[in-house]
Amino acid sequence: MLKYTVRKYCSEGSKVNQIMVAALMLLPVFSYGTAVGWISPMGPRLMSKDTPAREPVHQDVVSWMASVVYIVGVPAVFIFGYIVDNFGRKVALMLTSLSMAICWGLKLYSTETWALITARAIIGLGVSGSYVVTPLYIKEISEDSIRGTLGSLVVLSQNFGNLVVYIIGEYLSYQATLWICLSVPLIHLLVFAAMPETPSYLLKTGKVEEARDVLAWLRCRQVTDASVESELQLLLIELEQTKSGKFFTVLKSIVSDSSTFHAFRITLTITVARELCGCLAVLHFASLIFSQASGSWVLSPNQQAAMLGVVQLIGSCTASTLVERAGRKPLLGTTCLVSSIALTALGTWFYVGSGTAAWVPVLALCLCIYCDAAGLQPVPFVVMTEMFSFQHRGTVTSIVIAFACALVSLELRVFQPIASYFGLYLIFWIFAGVCIVSTIYIFWCVPETKMKSIEEIYAQLGKKKKGIGKDLEADVTRL
Repeated sequence: MLKYTVRKYCSEGSKVNQIMVAALMLLPVFSYGTAVGWISPMGPRLMSKDTPAREPVHQDVVSWMASVVYIVGVPAVFIFGYIVDNFGRKVALMLTSLSMAICWGLKLYSTETWALITARAIIGLGVSGSYVVTPLYIKEISEDSIRGTLGSLVVLSQNFGNLVVYIIGEYLSYQATLWICLSVPLIHLLVFAAMPETPSYLLKTGKVEEARDVLAWLRCRQVTDASVESELQLLLIELEQTKSGKFFTVLKSIVSDSSTFHAFRITLTITVARELCGCLAVLHFASLIFSQASGSWVLSPNQQAAMLGVVQLIGSCTASTLVERAGRKPLLGTTCLVSSIALTALGTWFYVGSGTAAWVPVLALCLCIYCDAAGLQPVPFVVMTEMFSFQHRGTVTSIVIAFACALVSLELRVFQPIASYFGLYLIFWIFAGVCIVSTIYIFWCVPETKMKSIEEIYAQLGKKKKGIGKDLEADVTRL
């Protein structure tokens, strides 16, 4: 009933229905963004004397609250991959919102340690659902002309969620913040139930006529339109090509082919750079960092953390423009290099002491967050999609997201213990060291993928490999 009602309000060939569905499906990602940022204003509040809990929460509990999200995220990636293939994209996305609603509801129910950690663990389903389901849903409902723009909104919506919770966490009570955060997944569950399944999944389950109806509604065209039938046939051809793409079969083909495996190793390495540049730890513990860096600044630690949210949002907005103008490799390498310089300066500032130049930590952290949002976060995903064929892309994405979750869980678990026992300077120097090594690797080993076919990229990788082999042979000869 909804599809025919909406069609009255859109012109023939309009993209309004695609944009509407995309905006609604981004609500779970926004909710996940609020969950990531929630630790920053609420972690110090839970540990303070004015805690909403019965007694101040120990810092180890807060560390577990931060890291358990990504521990659960590792297996959840593959669970959601199974749900997406066997129960549909729409069901998987609504389960994502349901998990986020349970998380916020459990925090409202209790502030006991078991409840806080369990609630955070449930967010692991949210991160997997957001980054496994949402990009796939957007790809399958959108036209080529707006697919890139809609896809870029995924990271933007998460970052906007971070900023919103920084702001409301500063000015509203613990309970009020939770109620607002809870409302987002509840609204999504109520409204998104009326939205359609993707045409690709409907075709996969044999519902050809329903797929035709949904495709026509998404394109704001009549079911009998020739363009609708043409696109439907292309989807059927694509479905036939991917029927044999089982996970372990695809994984075996990735490992057995030297060029594909080389590309896979590069993808995992730049994932290490992306996740261990320290930006996610900064976003989780921003208020803690700024409280230790307090100087002559008028703004409170939470207000300074909100500045990071604004910078992150600006970085996300400029990312799509920069990645097309600068190219993938230069942007990734430059942002990694600038991050290493900023993190080195930040670690040195904490080592020397915070008596002077109170602007240094704010500037350094803003620079890191901007570089992360504008290059380090989005570019590895772009490179990954351009280095692998359609048959390999889904499997590689699942493995990379699971690997990233494992890295982040370790990073967030050790951040506070290292900061407490040794000082913030050491952990920022570690992050800087990762960025320096990664910068060298990016400029030396990562190919430029902009405007290149997979065959051209793999040929470039082969030349690099041969070049390194010749250098090693020359070194041995000299010895």
